[in-house]
Amino acid sequence: MDARIARSSVAGRVRAPPSKSYTHRAILAAGYADGARVEHPLVSADTRATMRAVEAYGGRVDRDRAEEYLDVEGFDGRPDTPDDVIDCANSGTTMRLVTATGALAPGLTVLTGDDSLRSRPQGPLLDAVRQLGGRAESTRDNGQAPLVVGDSTGGGGVSIPGDVSSQYVTALLMAGAVTEEGIDVDLETELKSAPYVDITLEVLEAFGVEAERTGRGFAVPGGQSYRAERYAVPGDFSSISYLLAAGALAADEGRSVVVEGAQPSAQGDAAIVDVLRRMGATVEWDRDAGELTVTRAALSGVEVDVGDTPDLLPTLATLGAAAGGDTRIVNCEHVRYKETDRVAAMATELEKLGAAVTEREDELVVHGDDSDLRGARVEGYHDHRIVMALSVAGLVADGETTVEGAEHVDVSFPDFFDALAGLGADVHRVD
Repeated sequence: MDARIARSSVAGRVRAPPSKSYTHRAILAAGYADGARVEHPLVSADTRATMRAVEAYGGRVDRDRAEEYLDVEGFDGRPDTPDDVIDCANSGTTMRLVTATGALAPGLTVLTGDDSLRSRPQGPLLDAVRQLGGRAESTRDNGQAPLVVGDSTGGGGVSIPGDVSSQYVTALLMAGAVTEEGIDVDLETELKSAPYVDITLEVLEAFGVEAERTGRGFAVPGGQSYRAERYAVPGDFSSISYLLAAGALAADEGRSVVVEGAQPSAQGDAAIVDVLRRMGATVEWDRDAGELTVTRAALSGVEVDVGDTPDLLPTLATLGAAAGGDTRIVNCEHVRYKETDRVAAMATELEKLGAAVTEREDELVVHGDDSDLRGARVEGYHDHRIVMALSVAGLVADGETTVEGAEHVDVSFPDFFDALAGLGADVHRVD
């Protein structure tokens, strides 16, 4: 499916979708428990993969028709050996988090996914499972899925790199709570995307599980039980970033875009608010009401370190293409190992739209003064974040922009194009 976006002005109120990161963790935490209700979840392609995994391990997930909550019947810390292969589809979060779950089962669990997921690095997590006495293999012996894990992994100490994915830490902490010994995670390198582990700690606390930072990593005591009657998922700041960018770049003269569902949380991507302010945008945040208000402004380029906020890179690159001066996105090599190489993807597609871009291994520089955005046909790389960021660029590009693979927004923001249209954007989806 393609999305066609014409240069548009936007204004009005829009609600952000629930957080994908929190939803994944809440579903799995409820699975580790004997059950819980997850309220206001994001029901998307990725989170459905986590639901399927919980059911494969012996749990059950029931959705109400309006998808306002999920009733999860858990496996109470003792996952079954699945009857079949677990297909994680395109969800890297699912694969990493439930790989550690599968390592707890008495038999062997096989996990796979689509072409993109089967190219993403899993080696450090497999090595951690082996350090804990479990079986963990890549069927192609390349550190990538399909994976085989199991043999009732125990607790203990592990040493892993921190600069590949914070999801390894999350997986080990969530599984470690129900082992006898617990798990101590020693980080060999600086932790990238650290706020995502803060999200994990927040969800664990809500389910009555203790975990903590240590001098060189994290630790979770063993012998714990997950317990919570209900858990409410907050709004998603990664998704909010596209809505704020749309307002800052294309809000109707004298009007604003108000984003609802922006309650404060541990999400690192809330940094988009401060970045936009640094660029010259007027952004007001009523934290009590959970509302962000943004108006259009002439933006200036800034330098942004995305070591902790990799999902913001596509949004920042789009903002830089419409801002004055240079927008320098640094510490971004790990962003190359997402659903696609997002650094290269944004550089390539923004250039098609008329942006001037310099790409380096760990840096992306967008030269706003040398950019003149005009409509073009651009590729979405089967990546929800690339699709949404390029669609926002289409709001300020002359003529019409066609973004391929529009259906992939279902991964994190299924109603994205309806939300843009509701704000007045000239957007159409074409099969």
